[in-house]
Amino acid sequence: MRRSLLLVPPLLLAVGCGVVRSAEDEGAAATREVARKAGRQLYGQRPRTAEEVGRSASLVDGVEVLRVTGTSTHDGDGIEVVVRTSGFAYEGLVFPEQYVVRDCYEVRVSPTSEWDEDPRGVDCPDGPALTFPPPPEPPRLPYDELRAKLPRVPAGGRVDEAEVRRALAALDMDPAIRTEVKEDDGRVGVLLLVPGNGFDAQDCLLARVDPGATEVWAPPRIHRMPGEGGCTVADALNPKPSPH
Repeated sequence: MRRSLLLVPPLLLAVGCGVVRSAEDEGAAATREVARKAGRQLYGQRPRTAEEVGRSASLVDGVEVLRVTGTSTHDGDGIEVVVRTSGFAYEGLVFPEQYVVRDCYEVRVSPTSEWDEDPRGVDCPDGPALTFPPPPEPPRLPYDELRAKLPRVPAGGRVDEAEVRRALAALDMDPAIRTEVKEDDGRVGVLLLVPGNGFDAQDCLLARVDPGATEVWAPPRIHRMPGEGGCTVADALNPKPSPH
């Protein structure tokens, strides 16, 4: 493995008893731990492209992405990312000198990779670190337009599900926005959902058309987190209580 050791100004440290590891051993342990951290953050079963994996790896502190191999986490052997990581090591007993150590590791991302998989040390490829464009902005959810288009049904009236569906069709929304409509006991619930990344809060709007009331709202962030189930058409008909 090709390694670089950069000397920085000496630090006065108290050295206790016991076996003193070499700067090379300390540096390898530090850089490997950073690579292991990157592997943990990249772990997951959600299909991702090489660009998505590379971008995520480049956002980990202390990590530079030098090479990305593969097209998708779920194609063939998945994605292999070569990262250059940095850590600190110390050499000397009385006046230890601090070194910045940089090593390269290969991190594998696929459905069969493990959460705490040991990264494999490799030679650092030539060339600068890769850069990745920011992810595309998610489509905007039409809150005001939805409020304006949904029908207002007078108290004692009857909600027409077909009319609600026509109102949604008239919004001409981005195809990436998923729409669900459900009628229940004379009420109609509506969900507008932007698919999430499986980690962050989802963007969604809920609406309910009742005789005498039409409401549109976004659930609290805690309800929109993966696994919380706050972005479903059922929540439009029967909202969860506020966490506060």
